[in-house]
Amino acid sequence: MVNRFHDTAHRQMRDGILDAAAAEAVARGWKGLQMQSVAAASGVSRQTLYNTFTNKHGLAQALVLRLTEQFLDGVEQALNSHVEIYDQWVAAIRYTLDAAAADPLLKAVLTADGSDELLPLLTSEAGPVIRAARNRLSAVLRATRPDLNHDDITVATEAAARLAISHIVLPLHPTEQAAEQIAQLVDRFLAPDTRDSSPKAS
Repeated sequence: MVNRFHDTAHRQMRDGILDAAAAEAVARGWKGLQMQSVAAASGVSRQTLYNTFTNKHGLAQALVLRLTEQFLDGVEQALNSHVEIYDQWVAAIRYTLDAAAADPLLKAVLTADGSDELLPLLTSEAGPVIRAARNRLSAVLRATRPDLNHDDITVATEAAARLAISHIVLPLHPTEQAAEQIAQLVDRFLAPDTRDSSPKAS
């Protein structure tokens, strides 16, 4: 019982720190974020802040991973709102790209002000983000589509996550077109017998 209360208190403290850090990053840019200001805004000591996240980079990693989980909540809902693979992934990728374009914290990640420290967390150091997306979305597909091969689902969800992140960082096409392209790839890999019936991206 004591451990459960301790875990809950620690989680609440951690969430409070991340809320304060997100607000600071949006208001001041990542370079303008000060650890002391985050500690003060979240009501913890600076030492507690460092004990929890080690350093500013550790705080950045935690922020990006929490943002990823928040996006994945919406992606999961999008997947569950359809039955056919193609429709599932058009909805999921469309949600991801639209939500990313509107999110103020992600904008701080992608701007020049935050690119030195934050952008690598979505590019060269994106492993934790990709694994989180792959594991979460694989579980959804395995539950909704038990007819599909589990190993194939893992491959497809990881590839889709990588492509979605690529479109977020470097958007070359309109959202709808990007969503259709990624959905076609997933659909053709997981259900090759349906490739002739899937709508074609323009």
